[in-house]
This record gives sequence, C-alpha cells and structure tokens, in this order.
Amino acid sequence: MTSIRNIVILTGAGISAESGIDTFRSEGGLWEQHRVEDVATPEAFERDPDLVLRFYDMRREAIQTKEPNAAHHALAKLDAEWDGELLIVTQNVDDLHERAGARRVLHMHGEHLNAWCTACDVRSPWTGTLIDRPACPECGEAALRPDVVWFGEMPYQMDEIFAALRGADLFVSIGTSGAVYPAAGFVRNARELGAETLELNLEPSQGTAWFDEARHGPATRIVQAWVEEMLSLHR
Repeated sequence: MTSIRNIVILTGAGISAESGIDTFRSEGGLWEQHRVEDVATPEAFERDPDLVLRFYDMRREAIQTKEPNAAHHALAKLDAEWDGELLIVTQNVDDLHERAGARRVLHMHGEHLNAWCTACDVRSPWTGTLIDRPACPECGEAALRPDVVWFGEMPYQMDEIFAALRGADLFVSIGTSGAVYPAAGFVRNARELGAETLELNLEPSQGTAWFDEARHGPATRIVQAWVEEMLSLHR
C-alpha cells in the first residue's frame, strides 16, 4: 500500500459498538425493540410522531453519555497526519468521530445532534428533546424533526461521496454489515474505479467477497493496527 495517497473510509455501527452505542442489527439491538417501520420511515413520523420523537430523543440523550474509543481516535490520528486526500464517510449519526478529533468527516445519514426544520430547511445544532415541539431557532415554526435519514429517504451528499470514490486509491469499510444500500455498494464502485479495497470488521460482512482484503476482529484493535501500519509505510 505504499502507492496509496487518496483514501475513502466508510464507517458503520460496528465502530461505535465498543463505545456502548447499540447497533440496530445485532442481537438485542434497537430493531428488536422497535420495528423499522415504526421509528425510521417518513410514514412512521406522519402516523405516530410522538413515538418517533421519543425514540430519537432517547438516542440523542444516550449518545451524549458515550465516549470515542480507540478506533475513533486512530482514525482521527490518520486524519491529522495523512497528507493525501482522506474522507471519512460515516453511516453513524453519533458525533464520536468529531469528538475524537477527526475533521474530514461526512455524515451520509445525518446527525443526532442536529434538528432539521421542515418549514425553512435549516439544520440547527440540537442536544435537547423534540417531543414538546420546540420552535425552530431560525424561523420560529414548530416544524423540527430529527436530522436523520430514514429508510426511503436519500442519503446526504452523495455527489461528494462519489467524487471522493472516483479519486480514491484505497477504499476501507469499517464496522459495516454490508446490507444497507447505497453504502453497501461503495466497495463495488471503488473496485470498478480501480481502487484497492479493504474490509475491517468484527466478522465477515455480507459484502466481504467484494474486498481485495479483509481483516476481522474488534474495531479497537484492528483499526488501530491498520492506521499505525499506514502511517509507518508513508513516513
């Protein structure tokens, strides 16, 4: 990997699991308690907004009690020291990458600590609850919803993601199930564009066969080791 200069990294729920943030698809995960159709679709919000708002209020509160782990800190170190292009595309709606110090981060599924006003289309930082229908700080309307991409909605900044993939020498997927599109298709896009591909995951994902190389184990161990390897090769 000595010829690698431009890197795109995709992170999923597995990188935050060791910080105590539940993964939706694990045994005992949040999907076990709430059906996707009940809390994570526009139709659910229209049908029972109180249920949806309580669910996301709970997640927003919980995330603020968690801390970045060694995998987040390792990627933040790579971000700080890598002199080529680097983009961390995260499916996660927590802010643990940023709290670890990473700066080149794109949240394709939105952020728990934002609220989106459907009246004026402004996204505002938000750490409190939404269940009481607070007014939008920008326009004053009570039209706030979680700034989270629900099933059936288009992920954010797809043009920027595909532009980064077109310029990537290496695509790395960390802690993802390989089941949720369009992110699950990024490895194929990267391969078709000539990039090397690497999976770092607790166990083989649904898309492992698409990667040139796969390393499996806890994110706090294997991500840290990979980052040190990359930085040592390029010093």
